[in-house]
Amino acid sequence: MKNVLKTAFGEFGIKEIAGPGHEPRILEYATDIGLNWVNDDETPWCSIFVNWVCKQCDLPMTRASNARSWVEIGETVTDPHPGDVVVFWRENPHSWKGHVGFFLGYSADLSKVYCLGGNQGNSVSVEAYASDKVLRFQRISSEPQNGIPKPGLKLGSSGPEVFKLQKFLNTYGYSCGDPDGIFGQKTFNALKVLQADHGLDVDGVYGKGSERAFMSIGMG
Repeated sequence: MKNVLKTAFGEFGIKEIAGPGHEPRILEYATDIGLNWVNDDETPWCSIFVNWVCKQCDLPMTRASNARSWVEIGETVTDPHPGDVVVFWRENPHSWKGHVGFFLGYSADLSKVYCLGGNQGNSVSVEAYASDKVLRFQRISSEPQNGIPKPGLKLGSSGPEVFKLQKFLNTYGYSCGDPDGIFGQKTFNALKVLQADHGLDVDGVYGKGSERAFMSIGMG
């Protein structure tokens, strides 16, 4: 798996083009994660950049352009490590507005959080943000490709167990697209095909029966 910070730093300095032009690389970040409606570099792209980096590193994504989408994925931590995702609030903690990037560390007096991210000064850069503006630290981790997910997943579920489910389905020929940790229609359809192949109730819900089928496939 690629290193998150190495991948993100590899884009360091990518910057919006002032005026009517648009930086192709920023548009590429959006296209690569499926946000084909983004056609300019003025669209807020901090979450787009974090999604793009996570995709390069085979990690779960939100596939959403809003920064606060990242509080819904991964494990919330209070002891952040470099490379963890950090979500900041803007205007007030209950607003929909925010910013997201990759945590690098604290200032000596702990009043600032150093963050590597996109759309910081209109570029991929390192900036310091007030520690009291941190909304959440999230640790985004990849699951083993052949791990058996826990049952209880269905359309609309999200998180590491869904990511694991998607990895498993793809590994054993039940294509559900790029794993992103979000149980959408492609995952639903792929699971139903697996259920049909194994004589299970074809309901698109990952339950005990589907778990047993996964175990038999994994040991086959």
